[in-house]
Amino acid sequence: MMKFSCEKALLQNAINVASRTVAQKSSIPALEGLLLHAENDLTISGYNMQTGIRTRLSADVTEQGELVLNARLFGDIIRKMPDDVITFSADDRQLVHLSCGDADFDILGLSAADYPELPEVEDDYCVSIQQKILRAMIEQTSFAVSTNESRPVHTGALFEINDKGLTMVAVDGFRLAIRKEPLEKIEGGAFSFVTPGSALNEVQKICEDTEDLAEITLGRRHILFEVGDTQLICRRLEGEFLDYKNAIPRKNPITLIADTRALITSIDRVSVVISDKLKSPVRCTFDHDKVLLSAKTGNGEAKDICRLSGDGGGLEIGFNNRYLMDALRFAPADTVKIELNTGVSPAIIVPVDGEENFLYMVLPVRLKAAD
Repeated sequence: MMKFSCEKALLQNAINVASRTVAQKSSIPALEGLLLHAENDLTISGYNMQTGIRTRLSADVTEQGELVLNARLFGDIIRKMPDDVITFSADDRQLVHLSCGDADFDILGLSAADYPELPEVEDDYCVSIQQKILRAMIEQTSFAVSTNESRPVHTGALFEINDKGLTMVAVDGFRLAIRKEPLEKIEGGAFSFVTPGSALNEVQKICEDTEDLAEITLGRRHILFEVGDTQLICRRLEGEFLDYKNAIPRKNPITLIADTRALITSIDRVSVVISDKLKSPVRCTFDHDKVLLSAKTGNGEAKDICRLSGDGGGLEIGFNNRYLMDALRFAPADTVKIELNTGVSPAIIVPVDGEENFLYMVLPVRLKAAD
């Protein structure tokens, strides 16, 4: 038995959030559903055995209870309801009656007993950070998370927390991204863990552009992200993450300062002749106060010049156009410092001055002899 009423907009929003972690196809029918739990208010959960989202919304509960509804069907019904108060009632055979304005639906639910428990997360280590900062940090590193399953630990991002703040690191064998920010409060001392990239994409979506805090709690096998009325629980990735501090060469003789937008525009311009079928590195020749960019494929040849400050001494180096562009696009700065060494050493992109709150490393592509 279960009975409640609530605003359509609130319910639809909660369904959208929790549905993100519902299994698309599962041998357990309940996992293709959302768990509704009505007590003082209403909690809706979605869980695919890897990541779970639980979100709470205010509802007028007249009979407490819980049951599971098919996520797609329930979501479609609520979305098509008129914008008004929805009343929900379920009997002891899981028959559900939904009404709103003149619209009525009767559907069949599943017993909540069939729904796997979301993992409990012990709260030995906990940290708080503004939602908008966490969201930005995820966006500015997660593009470099690996999709190669042969090194599972790199399909996630490393979180390192100590008294200096939070450092996030992502690496995929071709590039590396690091973001650092100070923290509001930290409990339990320094700690680190790796969060799956798929879960981070969901955390990014549930973080609002607000200074309200998000809390991250580290359990023995799981991580809990609490954002407002929503909790996301995911499994930690185990394994040895790259020793990134030793993987980044910082004794680079060439230092150049670039306008981020201008350089992106130039790379984008010469990338016109590059396609999935016709690949080519972008050849960069770093000269005095400028870089000459070119790309050549069966489509044709493109060249451009971008002004920089500094002297590259004629260094020629090739890059995957997308990898270099991503690093520049996600760098949170209008101007960046680019450090270079040889034609086979990585490019390092860091802030021009002040705290190094970001670092991007892009590995070069070997160039064939000049045509």
